[in-house]
Amino acid sequence: MDAQTAGVITVTEKAERKARQLAEKDGRPDAALRVRVLAGGCSGFTYELSFTETPGVDDAVIQGPGGFRVLIDPASQPILRGSTLDFDDALMGGGLKMLNPQAKHECACGDSFSI
Repeated sequence: MDAQTAGVITVTEKAERKARQLAEKDGRPDAALRVRVLAGGCSGFTYELSFTETPGVDDAVIQGPGGFRVLIDPASQPILRGSTLDFDDALMGGGLKMLNPQAKHECACGDSFSI
């Protein structure tokens, strides 16, 4: 199976592999990836990805296929519900990507969206 569903989002094996690699490169092999939705960008919302060691009290904790943790704060959960965290290895515009079925419009920059 290529992805693991656990409540709020799905995490693909490719995304988990890349996130784990980035955490190790950052010297934080036990860190989890935090995904947040923030107001901003040219379309209204933007994603923020960061590493942290501990989840917040009300965070959703999603286990990737290999056990890597992805954390989502309570305010971001409804906006991200049903999304897939994937990794695109394209040279132009590649990277960790949130595929959000609730996004009605994405900016041409690829960094912001509206619902």
